[in-house]
Amino acid sequence: MTLLTTLVAGVLFGFALAAPPGPMNAIIAEESVLRGWAAGFKAGLGAMTADVVFFLLSLGGVVAFVRDLPRVRDAMFFLGGLLMLYFAYGAVVGTGGGFRGDATPDSRGFSKAFALSVTNPYQILFWLTAGVGLLTPGRVDVLAYASGSLSGLVVVETGHPALVVGLFGGVSAWIVGFPATLAAAESRMESFAPAVAYGSAAVLAGFGVYFLAGVLLP
Repeated sequence: MTLLTTLVAGVLFGFALAAPPGPMNAIIAEESVLRGWAAGFKAGLGAMTADVVFFLLSLGGVVAFVRDLPRVRDAMFFLGGLLMLYFAYGAVVGTGGGFRGDATPDSRGFSKAFALSVTNPYQILFWLTAGVGLLTPGRVDVLAYASGSLSGLVVVETGHPALVVGLFGGVSAWIVGFPATLAAAESRMESFAPAVAYGSAAVLAGFGVYFLAGVLLP
């Protein structure tokens, strides 16, 4: 029972990590409505690949090491902010090209999402904090915090392979389903594509300015 609970908890955690609005979903949305489901999925795969890299670095202790080097962390945040502004500009420019009509089915969505993910402060902070905690062996009695009588009913084992499998399973389900939903909506509503593209640009620009300000301003 604990194994199943841990697996389900991992899936839910993966959804929670992948689903909130932010730079990654802005990229996935832009690729999905401009170039179709496959492009959106590739972008999501690029973001998830970065999570795999961070996961492996966490196992090797590198992420915990970077956490203790503020200058390195700030440099990564700064680069991430610049990339977000650059991709926001690209999203705006891309809306004038006829959308899917002149889009080429290349791998730029993957590389773009991957480059942004490895410098995305939110993903970095996640693996510096919660990610390290997930990989540390332990037991979390979820309902015990609500009531002592519920202790032992829902127990999640951190550091267990099932938790990691569930986490990446949840992320995988999101990067498959989210682009499919957007692509289907765009095919029925022509104005949906530019709206998402401009919205994506706004999200990316907002996060870019926010993270740059956090590094440059005292």
